[in-house]
Amino acid sequence: MAKNDKGLTPMMRQFFSMKAQHPDALMLFRCGDFYETYCDDAIEAAMILGITLTRRNNGAAAGDEMAGFPHHALDTFLPKLIRAGKRVAICDQLEDPKKKREQLKGKKGLTAEDKMVRRGITELVTPGVAMGDSVLNYKENNFLAAVHFGKGSCGVSFLDISTGEFLTGEGTFDYVEKLIGNFSPKEVLYDRARKNDFEKQFGTRLCTFEMDDWVFTDQTARQKLLKHFGTKNLKGFGVDHLNNGVVAAGAIMQYLEVTQHTNINHITSLARIEEEKYVRLDRFTIRSLELVAPMQDDGSSLLNVIDRTITPMGGRMLRRWLVFPLKEVKPINERLDVVDYFFRQPDFRRCLDDQLHRIGDLERIISKVAVGRVSPREMVQLKNALKAIKPMKAACLSADNEALKRIGEQLNLCESIRDRIEREIKNDPPQLVNKGGVIASGFSADLDDLRSIRDNGKQYLLEIQEKEAEQTGINSLKIGFNNVFGYYLEVRNTFKDRVPEDWIRKQTLAQAERYITPELKEYEAKILGADEKIIMLETRLFAELIQDMQEYIPQIQINANLIAHLDCLYSFAAVSEENKYVRPVVDESEVIDIKQGRHPVIETQLPLGEQYVPNDVLLDNERQQIMMITGPNMAGKSALLRQTALIVLLAQVGCFVPAEGARIGLVDKIFTRVGASDNISLGESTFMVEMTEASNILNNVTPRSLVLFDELGRGTSTYDGISIAWAIVEYLHEHPKAAARTLFATHYHELNEMEKNFNRIKNYNVSVKEVDGKIIFLRKLERGGSEHSFGIHVADIAGMPRSIVKRANVVLRQLEEDNAQVGGMGKPSAEKLDRSREGVQLSFFQLDDPVLMQIRDEILGLDINNLTPMEALNKLNEIKKIVNPNA
Repeated sequence: MAKNDKGLTPMMRQFFSMKAQHPDALMLFRCGDFYETYCDDAIEAAMILGITLTRRNNGAAAGDEMAGFPHHALDTFLPKLIRAGKRVAICDQLEDPKKKREQLKGKKGLTAEDKMVRRGITELVTPGVAMGDSVLNYKENNFLAAVHFGKGSCGVSFLDISTGEFLTGEGTFDYVEKLIGNFSPKEVLYDRARKNDFEKQFGTRLCTFEMDDWVFTDQTARQKLLKHFGTKNLKGFGVDHLNNGVVAAGAIMQYLEVTQHTNINHITSLARIEEEKYVRLDRFTIRSLELVAPMQDDGSSLLNVIDRTITPMGGRMLRRWLVFPLKEVKPINERLDVVDYFFRQPDFRRCLDDQLHRIGDLERIISKVAVGRVSPREMVQLKNALKAIKPMKAACLSADNEALKRIGEQLNLCESIRDRIEREIKNDPPQLVNKGGVIASGFSADLDDLRSIRDNGKQYLLEIQEKEAEQTGINSLKIGFNNVFGYYLEVRNTFKDRVPEDWIRKQTLAQAERYITPELKEYEAKILGADEKIIMLETRLFAELIQDMQEYIPQIQINANLIAHLDCLYSFAAVSEENKYVRPVVDESEVIDIKQGRHPVIETQLPLGEQYVPNDVLLDNERQQIMMITGPNMAGKSALLRQTALIVLLAQVGCFVPAEGARIGLVDKIFTRVGASDNISLGESTFMVEMTEASNILNNVTPRSLVLFDELGRGTSTYDGISIAWAIVEYLHEHPKAAARTLFATHYHELNEMEKNFNRIKNYNVSVKEVDGKIIFLRKLERGGSEHSFGIHVADIAGMPRSIVKRANVVLRQLEEDNAQVGGMGKPSAEKLDRSREGVQLSFFQLDDPVLMQIRDEILGLDINNLTPMEALNKLNEIKKIVNPNA
């Protein structure tokens, strides 16, 4: 977008000089009451925001596109640009245009540049470093990520600048991809020299930003991190040995400098992502189980169902817990104990409920304190949150639960800063400091004096007048004002001899003299521009309070984390009570034993009065490692698989589960291969996607894993599909390192034969009932395999033309006969199928023409015996119109 300066207006020269600082960002250029965009930026902005695109019509810039919106609408339009993946540079006016004109008034020889309002980029907002409430989702973290390609492994780091959470880790490309899927960063940084490597490993779906290679060096990274944390090394954070992870974290710190985010005192630590503590969930599993987002727009996710959190930080933590389930018995049972305590102690639960509603987004408010962007109202909310902590702390300390007592001990009341906010800030201040009315009365004598003068000016002048008249005996004394020398005391000539010596004469009139006094001049200095002085003083006092709060940031961040923890467990108790969940037994065994389990999401979406059909599931590594589940399409196989995974996941997150009873032997990884679709953009077919996901499972599975396969092999021929499915099940059964607990739902009934030869494979089916040729889905899991899929029946109830359904039944019977004659998996006879076609030499209805097929259906549907002559003629006319609509 570079322009030749020649002939540009001064303002456009200023615009292009600012644009050159961040050429890759869309610039919002403040012009009076509007934010304007120009040239290519204007074209993009108009398209994203739906605003009018116009052209400049003066000077050499004539013809340049422009588009703008009112400055007060920034909170409406900025989020749209950020969500579209744009980086936005906000260029504001750094001085008041009115004051600028007053300062230049009367000066000669000024150039056009001298008269220009000074502007500068005040903020660079990108998808990964947004701080504004209008941009952020209050129940979702806004992570910025960086990826570093090391020699032996890949490093990755995540920062949410809105909360101060800073994490790093390293591992294989597969592990880093899993972390990126779990954290869902809004923006990812990488070395521009490794672009091909990045896109090969992580695809092109992420919002990314390329940085120079020198950023991704160990020396640069450690220097940035040590300078920020003020430490000699990174050992205290437990990340010193993660060289690639440290480089990624350092790249994030460099990016904060680039985007002018320098007030980052709330980033107080760098934590290691501890892979060994959490269940492995890949992005396929997170997507197919619909943990945090539904696959259909009108659907619901597990998070939607169980989220009863009250605070925003609780909502964010719950989202994280769902994609990082625990895999250690002790911390899982600690969470379950607390949820259980909520049930047994309703008074404690009510106390927590009351106080959580008073907390607000403590985590993001204290981050705003660090960057100096906290509003007066948020400061009052911070005070209220600190007040609410007091009864929560007392309740936790008195609880008969060790985990709650530890939380109570760690909660910090921060009483001194809480009391300061109470003393210094009004209870209902405006949102902006420059509106005034922020600082409480009684805190600053100077401020109170100025307010008194502003609000009681006439009364104060009257008091001075009365005092001076009483002291001098000049009863006719008056106070006046003019623009030449301000306030004055006017004395009629009759009383001139009573004027005190310290009064200063300023003006002589025919009948009177005018004087000033030190007190009057002092008052004048105060009253003239009192409002402006009040704003300046309030701004300074508010800034001092923010500055003094910096030392409390770490304690308040710990409070926010502890409160979020309590909020999540409160949410578990609330949803468990509402939906009748029970406490699971979580242990080190290899048994998954679920009694009357239900799908937590589906059961909440059933029509009124309809009950979810529960089922038992038993898996272990000795007797029933693999459940081979067959049954009709639509019978509920997929729901059964998903509900088993969700019950296991809920248990290891620390929540009660939708069942009558459950014993969950720890699972280290959950894999799902459920459904498939083409990935056309990458040139991958359905079968390729299916095999890629299956390969990922088989390469990473362990005997402690839970594996769900649903309809594997649909993307290829029947015989290929059966062969691959058979080999995969055999591998999971026979390979000692892959002997995972597995649910294998399939429409290949041939796989039921495996039970005879593999002692830990057991056949089950989801039962149906056939009544008068109609299928009723019972959705009940029963022992033994199923012989039919009833796919043609499903096609029928889906509205498939009757001719196709009828023909499909004929073909199916023929195939089954051929199959039986050759002992199973036989080759179908094409000749027999051809002979079974309806009257080939007579019937034109076999032509592949939908119009002719429609005519056939109309004729076959006629009840000739009960048709009147008139009805027959009308029907014939209707059929004629099918052939020729214009007849």
